[in-house]
Amino acid sequence: MGLLLAGLLGLALGWLLGRRRRRPGQGLSGLSLRQLLRWIGEAPDGWLILDGADRIQLINLRAEKLLDVPGAGLGRQEPLEMVCRSAELLEGIRNARRRERPQRLDWEPGDQQLAVVILPGDDGWVALLLQSRRSLEAQLEQQERWVSDVAHELKTPLTALLLVGDSLAAHVNDANAVLVERLQRELLRLQRLVGDLLELSRLENTLPEGVRLRSRVDLPQLVQQVWLGLRPLAERRCIRLELAAESPLGVLGDGSRLHRAVLNLLDNALRYSPDGGTVLVEIEATAGWCLLTIRDEGPGLSEDDLEHMFERFYRGDPSRVRSDRGGSGLGLAIVQQIAVTHGGRIQATNHPGGGAVLELLLPAAA
Repeated sequence: MGLLLAGLLGLALGWLLGRRRRRPGQGLSGLSLRQLLRWIGEAPDGWLILDGADRIQLINLRAEKLLDVPGAGLGRQEPLEMVCRSAELLEGIRNARRRERPQRLDWEPGDQQLAVVILPGDDGWVALLLQSRRSLEAQLEQQERWVSDVAHELKTPLTALLLVGDSLAAHVNDANAVLVERLQRELLRLQRLVGDLLELSRLENTLPEGVRLRSRVDLPQLVQQVWLGLRPLAERRCIRLELAAESPLGVLGDGSRLHRAVLNLLDNALRYSPDGGTVLVEIEATAGWCLLTIRDEGPGLSEDDLEHMFERFYRGDPSRVRSDRGGSGLGLAIVQQIAVTHGGRIQATNHPGGGAVLELLLPAAA
């Protein structure tokens, strides 16, 4: 619903600016501005649109209620600071314009607890999505409890089946050794899949910027720690790590989840690296951000990979994988959610010299 409304807001903003030309029979051009404004006005979330001078050009009734500023419905021309004097909110708007990317913040005007998403547009225009954290957190907690209950119910029979597999392995003979080995391998894969689904659900149900266990994490040190755990797999295929970083380079976040993100990225690079290859890791700080770049020497990414690789359960061409280890198809989706909850992003490209490049951008610690 939020993504749909964001798209509709983009259309409405284009009409307000007079930049969208109607073309009969093309896409959504048949919708009227009146219809779009009615949808925004009746939306269950608060919407606020500001021009480049921070004047309110559109505010729906839900936003007026959340901000406790009853007024003229969808139309206003007042400066935002006259309606809502919040240095924190104004700073978030300035950051969205300067960085040209959405900003998220937790905001408490009066006795309200709001989650705010600030979406930058052209010529300094911004759209603000306002949601009550109380109702949102209650929905997320209910959904997380449901997923946790389902995962728990799946873990119990899986654990029992793993024990049965171990018992069968102790009495295996030449006739059924292959079948028992396959049974154990598939059960372990299902166990990892259930764990990954549970972790992904928790991440998706984390409110933006909602990482509670924040501490300073040194990225070069974290990469070294993760590689120590992967070294037996790497040494078996004579793959080495090459790390270029000036330590310390720190980010502020949940150490365990950042460990999981780096683990998934390095494990992905290992699986696509040729025997005897090198995984190259570079960490640099720039303009308040830390950029972690991981490059493998594998076959690179196809067009489908670049478009879908961060979607859950997506798997690339199996012929590109240089390792016999399979994944759940959730590893990079988990990395993307970890990046989002930390206010960063993840993106993938192909290196001109060959191989895939994954870049994890995170806010640097002060």
